[in-house]
Amino acid sequence: MDEPSDNSDNSDSGVETSFDKAVGDFVAGLNDEQRMLVVLKAQLYGGSWEPMLSDLQNRLAGKPYIFKLANRIKDDIERIERMREFEREHKIDLAEHVELP
Repeated sequence: MDEPSDNSDNSDSGVETSFDKAVGDFVAGLNDEQRMLVVLKAQLYGGSWEPMLSDLQNRLAGKPYIFKLANRIKDDIERIERMREFEREHKIDLAEHVELP
């Protein structure tokens, strides 16, 4: 009887799936601003992009918001949309793949 492996990344067999490569490549390509947004999503917004986007959009509209992010709100919104779409397409949470402080 085979014992289950603790290694879910298939490194013991030397096989990297296209999914693993896509996620690894995407995470490796994240810049500091994108990584910070992933950290904020995980630590301040319960792992969800929606409340963070609401905060940014409310701030742009002059409405009350929860957390004050960087000056580049529109850029952050675009970054979030890009990362959220990647998460949706690959059915992952980037916070599980980005080292959090």
